[in-house]
Amino acid sequence: MSRHVVSTEVNGRAYEREVESRQLLSDFLRHELGLTGTHVGCEHGVCGACTVLLDGAPVRSCLLFAVQSDGRKLATVEGLAPSVDELHPVQTAFRDAHALQCGFCTAGILMTMVPFLENNQNPTEAEVRAALSGNLCRCTGYQHIVDAVLLAAERMRSASA
Repeated sequence: MSRHVVSTEVNGRAYEREVESRQLLSDFLRHELGLTGTHVGCEHGVCGACTVLLDGAPVRSCLLFAVQSDGRKLATVEGLAPSVDELHPVQTAFRDAHALQCGFCTAGILMTMVPFLENNQNPTEAEVRAALSGNLCRCTGYQHIVDAVLLAAERMRSASA
């Protein structure tokens, strides 16, 4: 199997690794870089647990090869908080609204909701539910997740006013 050098930036840090041509981005993040916050659920791009940001857009890391990230910027849940002492507003809202549940799907949902809220600062509940439709929560407790996203939106609007 052929190998390729991948140079990418993850959470603001530059990495260069030699990878097999068919290594999945999710495996690259978890096994090569040790960023285990990205979870792998279905491995078919259906559940959304492996969602990361590629050049700011949410993508399923189980559907991309690591070589596709060459020369691009990635963000994972590990890079979401601005510091070790401060959570991202969406993370804080998830904690405050009891939206964490078992936590397996949370990283993917957070990485989906952050760009959603950047593009829609005043979403309706229906818009939040539509944005969440690509992320499965096996705990089935979506109401607290929706509440958390709406709370985060409200807090982010207040902070920017």
